[in-house]
Amino acid sequence: MSSAAPGRFRGLFVQLAQFGLVGAAGLLVDLSVFNALRLTVLSPDVVHTGPLLAKVISTLLAIAANWIGNRYWTFRAQRRDSTVREGVEFFAVSLAGMAIGLGCLWISHYVLGFTSVLADNIAANVVGLALGAIFRFTLYRYWVFAPSRQASARTRPKDAVGQKAVVTVPTEPA
Repeated sequence: MSSAAPGRFRGLFVQLAQFGLVGAAGLLVDLSVFNALRLTVLSPDVVHTGPLLAKVISTLLAIAANWIGNRYWTFRAQRRDSTVREGVEFFAVSLAGMAIGLGCLWISHYVLGFTSVLADNIAANVVGLALGAIFRFTLYRYWVFAPSRQASARTRPKDAVGQKAVVTVPTEPA
């Protein structure tokens, strides 16, 4: 093991802790928005599909909050200049992570027949959340916010005011 290994593991641990805190904040957004909508304007007494709509809205808001937290805190050193592309990739990974949780719930509830509220919560919010978090962290770290994807931007020289220098080659008139 090289002398740089402890520093790498420490950095990974710090990043995992930050990812967990951002995820906890996103979970609070998800739970509070879902329950606020579910108990008011999207109650099943008012809108038949209200709980599903409330969950979609709360999840989308949580994904947005998580993107901001991960972009500006967890992966701040690796974020790219292409905010839109990074956001689209983050959103795609987040939706895939959400699908993992929904898949765990579907298998538990419909395939295995564990239909109690407790079983649904364990499948979706324990097993699904854990597997989805591992999936999301890995793809955020090695794809969305991968340091190697910024390498070309970092190696370009900068001009006196910090802007990336544009190298032009003059052409001689014919």
